[in-house]
Amino acid sequence: MQQKTIIISTVIVAALGYFVDIYDLLLFSIVRVQSLKDIGVADDQLLNIGLSLLNWQMIGMLMGGIAWGVMGDKRGRLSVLFGSIILYSLANIANGFVETVEQYRWLRLVAGIGLAGELGAGITLVSEVMSKEKRGIGTTIVATIGIMGAVVAYFVATHWNWRTAYFVGGGLGLALLILRISVYESGMFKNIKQAEVSRGNFFMLFANRELFFKYTKCILIGLPTWYVVGILVTAAREFSQAYGMAEVADPGRAVMWCYTGLTLGDLSSGLLSQLLKSRKKAMFIFLTLSAITIAFYLSSGAISLSQFYTKAFLLGYGVGYWAIFVTIASEQFGTNIRATVTTTVPNFARGSLVPISMSFAYLQKYTTLVGSAVAVGAVCMLIAFVALSYMKETFHKDLDYLETI
Repeated sequence: MQQKTIIISTVIVAALGYFVDIYDLLLFSIVRVQSLKDIGVADDQLLNIGLSLLNWQMIGMLMGGIAWGVMGDKRGRLSVLFGSIILYSLANIANGFVETVEQYRWLRLVAGIGLAGELGAGITLVSEVMSKEKRGIGTTIVATIGIMGAVVAYFVATHWNWRTAYFVGGGLGLALLILRISVYESGMFKNIKQAEVSRGNFFMLFANRELFFKYTKCILIGLPTWYVVGILVTAAREFSQAYGMAEVADPGRAVMWCYTGLTLGDLSSGLLSQLLKSRKKAMFIFLTLSAITIAFYLSSGAISLSQFYTKAFLLGYGVGYWAIFVTIASEQFGTNIRATVTTTVPNFARGSLVPISMSFAYLQKYTTLVGSAVAVGAVCMLIAFVALSYMKETFHKDLDYLETI
């Protein structure tokens, strides 16, 4: 009974932590237009400056992903859950006070560093406290509840000022610290603390050819998700204008509908992997669905707003494989570097938005907004399919083992 209580507590706290993480992570995309206008950014600079600030946030997540991941394997999973949430909560409260683009830039960087630790530490804990037969259900619950944070962020930003929305996000994060008290450290991590083995050695992933390629493939299968969220949905306003729509789409509402789809997609893909007893097969099905929904979105014409938001919802459902994505990363590596991998992989996938958005902006010099999106999207999908084809199945894998060079 005690073990069951620990498992339930761990899943609930990890899910709520990821909920606040996603709330804060997507809030900028939701309030981008209004917040930038309020601090004096001209209309013709909203997209470029918005993408620049988003890139700073993602750079912060790359930095934080490595730092928190290493800490998770050296000091424990709980240290990351406490440290990361304090940092991103305070940073997001500070975001509510920005008056210049420069202030916004540095605070999105700091927030990104803090946001980088939550998901990886939570998924690692859940994966290690649950059985191999049921851990997929646990990670699916975490991802499904967590993704809903973006939907709540939209409604908060709709009913209150964008500054207040930042304050709410920071306050929710600080309130979560109380729940952290009920979470216990992973037994697998406790067992290796006294072992003479390298823990949290990020460079181990580059010193061994097999580990390096396995690690790289884990990152690459996540590219389509942030291409969709960071380009197609965040720039919904500009895409609706390019399609010649009578009404301009609201990026915040597009994000909300996309993440509603993502929530259902994560639930579906996670349960599908349990039904098929295969992470790889479920991932292949959803990558195929992603390609179809992206093509459907990019073939839009002068459609109505409701049709546009329906396409945003379908986009989200198609890339709703985040639960499987992070579970695969957690299952691929040994206990001594599992937190490092599970924390850095999703953040490197998020960080891929930097070269993706730069490529997207560069190609617009030679083609249209839509043409640029088609080219970048095709490359992201091709890379993800190739990476998945070379991955090993991990559904039945025992996680109680160590990695050595």
